[in-house]
Amino acid sequence: MRILVTGAAGMIGRKLSARLAADAAIAGQPIETVHLIDVVAPTPPAGARFATLCEAIDVAAPSTVAKAIAARPDVVFHLAAVVSGEAESDFDKGYAVNLDATRALFEAIRHERERSGGAYRPRLIYASSIAVFGAPFPETIDDDFLAAPLTSYGAQKAIVELLIADYSRRGFFEGAALRLPTVVVRPGPANRAASGFFSSIIREPLCGREAILPTPETTRLWCASPRAAVGFFLHAAALDLERLGPRRSLTMPGFSTTVGEQIEALRRVGGDAVVRLIRRQPDESVRRIVFGWPGRCEARRAQALGFVAESSFDEIVRIYLEDDHVPAVA
Repeated sequence: MRILVTGAAGMIGRKLSARLAADAAIAGQPIETVHLIDVVAPTPPAGARFATLCEAIDVAAPSTVAKAIAARPDVVFHLAAVVSGEAESDFDKGYAVNLDATRALFEAIRHERERSGGAYRPRLIYASSIAVFGAPFPETIDDDFLAAPLTSYGAQKAIVELLIADYSRRGFFEGAALRLPTVVVRPGPANRAASGFFSSIIREPLCGREAILPTPETTRLWCASPRAAVGFFLHAAALDLERLGPRRSLTMPGFSTTVGEQIEALRRVGGDAVVRLIRRQPDESVRRIVFGWPGRCEARRAQALGFVAESSFDEIVRIYLEDDHVPAVA
């Protein structure tokens, strides 16, 4: 089995690559090669028992992406994207990467299928987002809730979801779009995602550093850990995607919590001194974006298909401490 991962230098891409190296197979099929691409060359995962090719490739350059598809990967994990805050502040870049480059990737697959005489039909697993939904919301949204995004990022993700349904219907590839919850606690430096503070208010205080909270403590989020997110992609890659029918987008399971409840979970781990490192600094632009995302979902379709996530925020914090936390050096 040959695997292609776009956006492989990002947090989820790195963790997915590490799991591929550890598992060495998908659905019982041994992995032969993994091609990791991003705008900067990804680091090869340790201990891999398959050939790994790591390349700096800009997915916004259609010709270079076509070369990656020419190797005919069996599974494509499409993670590459401009994050929410950046897509909102840089309209051209958001559409160039999140929509135009993705369409170019899909077209490269379609043309490679034509060159194969119809024999080539890969599986494509796409990182979508609950940002495809937009307020106003009922207390809980279900699988039939309208996709009506309130950000450019959400609009880009929603358009790609429609493309995946159509390209899958036409038989160009077997596609699935996974609507990820807010992924917390993210390790490493902050990026330009509007949701980044949901992670930083846990990560930074636990490292002895101040964190900025830009929204009220009543802000509610639908979240899952990075470990769960990687599990979503691997489960989708092994799933019989015909079970999705024509609806190729799935809202992933998660856990609903508020910022205040996050802070109390932090307090249980680090005490009052750690919580005092959170500084309230309201930011209306961030508040407007995150209040346009759902805070509670019913992911019944995904759960019936075997996707699983955490059931408490304390569990998410524990996973962060196990997988990613680097204690502050006195």
